[in-house]
Amino acid sequence: MKKRIILALIALIILIAILGGIKALQIGAMVEQGKKFVPPPETVTSTIVKADSWETALTAVGTLNAVQGVTVAAELPGKVVNISFEAGNSVRKGDVLIKQDTSSEEAQLPGALAQVNLTRLNLERAEQLLAKGMIARVDRDNAVANADQAKALADNIRATISKKTVRAPFSGHLGIRQVNLGQLLREGDPIVTLQSLDPIYVDFTLPQQQFSMVHRGHSVRVTSDALPGVTIEGKVTAISPEVDADTRNIKVEATVKNKELKLRPGMFVNVEVGLPAKQAVLAIPATSVLYAPFGDSVFVIEEAKGARDGKDSKDGKVLRQQFIRLGQKQGDFVAVTSGLKEGENIVSTGVFKLRNGQSVVIDNKLAPDFQKTPSPGNN
Repeated sequence: MKKRIILALIALIILIAILGGIKALQIGAMVEQGKKFVPPPETVTSTIVKADSWETALTAVGTLNAVQGVTVAAELPGKVVNISFEAGNSVRKGDVLIKQDTSSEEAQLPGALAQVNLTRLNLERAEQLLAKGMIARVDRDNAVANADQAKALADNIRATISKKTVRAPFSGHLGIRQVNLGQLLREGDPIVTLQSLDPIYVDFTLPQQQFSMVHRGHSVRVTSDALPGVTIEGKVTAISPEVDADTRNIKVEATVKNKELKLRPGMFVNVEVGLPAKQAVLAIPATSVLYAPFGDSVFVIEEAKGARDGKDSKDGKVLRQQFIRLGQKQGDFVAVTSGLKEGENIVSTGVFKLRNGQSVVIDNKLAPDFQKTPSPGNN
């Protein structure tokens, strides 16, 4: 009985050893196959690093101001009897905005005009009598003074009536109405804001070190977060003759067109001042850069020296991750200040899914058309 049990245990041990050996051989084969496995090459688009000449630009943050902007206010006290404008509308120079009550002045005007006519007649008679020697010259001078005084009084009443008819001082766009019909205005009370929006000023500052680089007539490009993808052209029209003692900055004013009235006073914008001097750069598409906190990089496409099993990759090309330093941007491109050489072939899109040493196949059939001044189409 004991021999049978011993023989059974020996057989079981032998069976387990055989199964373990078979499994070990299978695992070893799988490991060896994994070592020999080469992943298929990734399809990428590529571009050549090219030398280019870019316009040098100074950047700043600016504020928009109206060429002409004012809060129209009451010049004289009086009650509002007519409002002739709608808030937000455009007006031309001389358009009536409001009328104040002028009934008292209009009642006084006929009497003043009658006095003007009377003093004029008296002056004519005094001229005739003086010519005949029938009155003294002082009587004629009194008649002249009376006529002038009567005319001044009538002109004053007319001026008061005119001032109580408030008109637009220049063409522009109105803001929010700040008066109501029947409201009694005091001198200086606001009525409505009026802004001239086309063209419009862009005020910004530059460091004093850049003072000698900027001149009147230099072109400027204005962009705003409120108008994504839109660039508005203008020119530098004024440079302050003094430097701010607190910030050591100079104030610069540019004028830009605003035909569509999308720019409004008070908005902040990004400003680029174009300089005549050109800058030599190495330009690459911005989509070819892998941005990371520890450094920006690109993938350079090189001829493969051999895969892991000692054979060349399918297309004979592998990636080398290269860290670079970036400069200014222009359209779809970004300048590289260090890390690349002219003529190197790099991956242009989809860099986030790539890794160093990966084999690739180049296919540029669907490569984007990169431009310095892209014009996105309507979605």
